[in-house]
Amino acid sequence: MENKYLEELGKRAVAAAPILTSMGTVQKNSGLQAAADALLKRQDEILAANNVDLENAKANGMKKHMVDRLLLDESRIAGMAEGLEKLIGLDDPIGEVVNMKKSPNGLMIGRKRVPLGVVGIIYEARPNVTADAFGLCFKTGNAVILKGGSDAINSNKKIVEIIRESLKSVGAPEDAVSLIEDTNRQTATEFMTMREYVNVLIPRGSAGLIKATIENSKIPVIETGTGNCHVYVDESADIEMAVNIVENAKTQRISVCNSCESVVVHKNIAEKFIPKMVERLKEYNVEIRGDETVCGISDYVIPATDDDWGMEYLDYIISVKTVSSFDEAVAHINKYNTKHSEAIVTENYENANRFLDEIDAAAVYVNASTRFTDGFEFGFGAEIGISTQKLHARGPMGLEALTTTKFIIYGNGQVRK
Repeated sequence: MENKYLEELGKRAVAAAPILTSMGTVQKNSGLQAAADALLKRQDEILAANNVDLENAKANGMKKHMVDRLLLDESRIAGMAEGLEKLIGLDDPIGEVVNMKKSPNGLMIGRKRVPLGVVGIIYEARPNVTADAFGLCFKTGNAVILKGGSDAINSNKKIVEIIRESLKSVGAPEDAVSLIEDTNRQTATEFMTMREYVNVLIPRGSAGLIKATIENSKIPVIETGTGNCHVYVDESADIEMAVNIVENAKTQRISVCNSCESVVVHKNIAEKFIPKMVERLKEYNVEIRGDETVCGISDYVIPATDDDWGMEYLDYIISVKTVSSFDEAVAHINKYNTKHSEAIVTENYENANRFLDEIDAAAVYVNASTRFTDGFEFGFGAEIGISTQKLHARGPMGLEALTTTKFIIYGNGQVRK
């Protein structure tokens, strides 16, 4: 390829990959612990770098809720370190042999879990992804090349610098993780063509980023999705529970893909539920866009347009749609959702099970907030992203999602006739 800078990064990652594959669990865990300790020890350096990014973002007029995605503080750095340490306690999937069976001809045929090789990750804004991506790839014996957004370039450079130095200190290859420091969009597009060096590409960010990656990549892509997530309030719902779940799913952190963007309400409960929901969301100055029925119940609500039903706001805005039946609710959600996370609030056991069966999404909840769709919450230590596709991996992607398998066959002299 013409971009010698990217080619050199690719060559170094490819060279590091077999070393990582041969490393045992103890050595990999030592590298993770060293990285976690270094992040905490050098957090002042990270915060200083992050402050430069924050000042640049504010000067460029970045919205407040987007600045929150960029922000690092002591608690978030501690969370990054904790994520790495949690990976240490998880089983190492590499080398696991699954489905070993004896065939009629006496061959023992099984599958062994192995690394993908070199993983490329393109992401935006959140610098904590840098540590998460490294940790998951390192534990699974993969080298990783990171392409973060320009907004977080100073934070990402410092985090990668610290991790690389910590790996070197324990005898692990520092090229297990590398960062593309050139923030030019053309460089990102060229990165998507590095099929000779990168085995799989994972985009994590806005719908525009994901669309661009899918359209331009010559590398196999694991698609992580945007989140137009719904909470359906069934006619049998506990109203207080429903209000609490909507409040949490919408406002606990608005700038993430698992936050609720739309509420679907059965008409038989609308008169009781909607006023209480409105009062709760007004406390956060959430703008509520509703259909004609919702607007008729509350003067606070403004009319929704058809565009609102499919919108990922990532802001203090939510749409509310009323339906006449469970079937209408399912049809509406499946039409407008992004296959990410969907929830029902109900006391009806049959409706709960039908919702689980009939909703097409990576994560489907009964009586719980969509905000739990997260690798850390699911016990994965961290996540590489939330896959909304149906091939290879779906939902929060932990360690196993960063592996593939190869067939291993034991014989005692068999030849095919």
